[in-house]
Amino acid sequence: MQVIETLAQGLKRELKVVIPADEMEARMNERLAEVKDRVRINGFRPGKVPVAHLKKVYGKSIMADLVNEIVREKPTEILTSRGEKSATQPEVAMTEDEAEANKILAAEADFEFTVAYEIIPAIGLKDVSGIKVTREVVDISDEEVNEQILRIAESARTYESKKGKAENGDRVTIDYLGKVDGVAFDGGKDEDAELVLGSNRFIPGFEEQLVGAKAGDEKTITVTFPADYPAANLAGKEATFDITVKDVAAAAPLEINDELATKLGLESVDKLKEIVRGQIESQYGSVTRQKVKRQLLDQLDELYQFETPERLVNAEFENIWRQVNTDLDQAGKTFADEDTTEEDARAEYRKLAERRVRLGLVLSEIGEKAGVQVSDDEMQRSLFEQLRQFPGQEKQILDYFRNTPGAAASLRAPLFEEKVVDHLLTEVSVTDKKVSKDALMAEDEADDKPAKKAPAKKKTAAKAETAEGEEAAPTKKKAPTKKKAADESAE
Repeated sequence: MQVIETLAQGLKRELKVVIPADEMEARMNERLAEVKDRVRINGFRPGKVPVAHLKKVYGKSIMADLVNEIVREKPTEILTSRGEKSATQPEVAMTEDEAEANKILAAEADFEFTVAYEIIPAIGLKDVSGIKVTREVVDISDEEVNEQILRIAESARTYESKKGKAENGDRVTIDYLGKVDGVAFDGGKDEDAELVLGSNRFIPGFEEQLVGAKAGDEKTITVTFPADYPAANLAGKEATFDITVKDVAAAAPLEINDELATKLGLESVDKLKEIVRGQIESQYGSVTRQKVKRQLLDQLDELYQFETPERLVNAEFENIWRQVNTDLDQAGKTFADEDTTEEDARAEYRKLAERRVRLGLVLSEIGEKAGVQVSDDEMQRSLFEQLRQFPGQEKQILDYFRNTPGAAASLRAPLFEEKVVDHLLTEVSVTDKKVSKDALMAEDEADDKPAKKAPAKKKTAAKAETAEGEEAAPTKKKAPTKKKAADESAE
């Protein structure tokens, strides 16, 4: 077998592989000898079929199997022998000429094919001891814990019907029908809807006009949908709502005590406070972690500069670009609305894709050299977390990870990356800094990367970790007619 390098330009490589016809024929004869004793052909005793006849009957099919095995296995062997790693699956090309292909299958012509790929560049690891990051830490007060408990307790709050006018904080039960230009619209009707006045669950102006209403009142109110309302047919439109007030109920007082803890399924108020404090610590810790990670990645990005494999960058860019356009569509916006152009946005997101790929390669090399491993238990926990997020779809998710090539890698990649970050944080200088809650939660100016004017986007699943905080500023929060209870708790 001959391997001839026909292209070596930057990271791009192309090889021409030639296997002489006599070598292919020798391999075919070996296979024929292996099956000779097993085949059954009318007119011949087992094991007595002449090789020439076997070749006539099975030669081409065996040769076709050999060709498939060679193009499946040889590229990897060749790259290993060259000490190279391909950034993506190598592209193998064979002759498309039918006459030439028949000659190869008949062992009358050399078998030639090309292998095109991009190599992963050699990354010389650098000293990271000069990297300095600041870890922002927030002291959690008892007052903040109590405020959070009261917000949680809203879900367990009881209401008692009252006579008289509705006030902010009261719960009204209403039937309503919304109309635009006198015509009812989809999603604008409900019966026995419960709404706490002042909760801002409905669009601006709706709840305010119900203050002062009494049970039995019928009224029509006029509101204007926000300009950025997600339903394009309603955005910016004036609408009327015919409302029947069926009940007005006053909220029972909330007290942080054992009775409240029991309502929430806990044995004592002390246990409730312990759990809530832990949740707040976890929330702040997550923000702190991402800010530290961002600082670390920014400095690694400055430390490592090298050419990135174009195919990896293209794939990452396509993921980002697909999400950008999805977000624009959902928001009913264009690039012009975001004060940019498609061309400029493409250029900026291309830079982001290059950064993500470069940092991904750096972290992979650092992790490999440090012996970072992801255990089976960690993979299982990650899979269970996926299942937990999609109740009722457990079987489909399990089937996906079992049957989809590369699916397991999508679980492993973020776990591996986080462990590499943990490793790096033991080697760089980390300084703790006490800050206020507002300071911790404030968005960094750098969060506008890659372009302050570029449209908002969500992080892509597999690669988001290598570019935390790099997405453009988010679009304005949508104002649905009525939010679900789960939305309120998440906010």
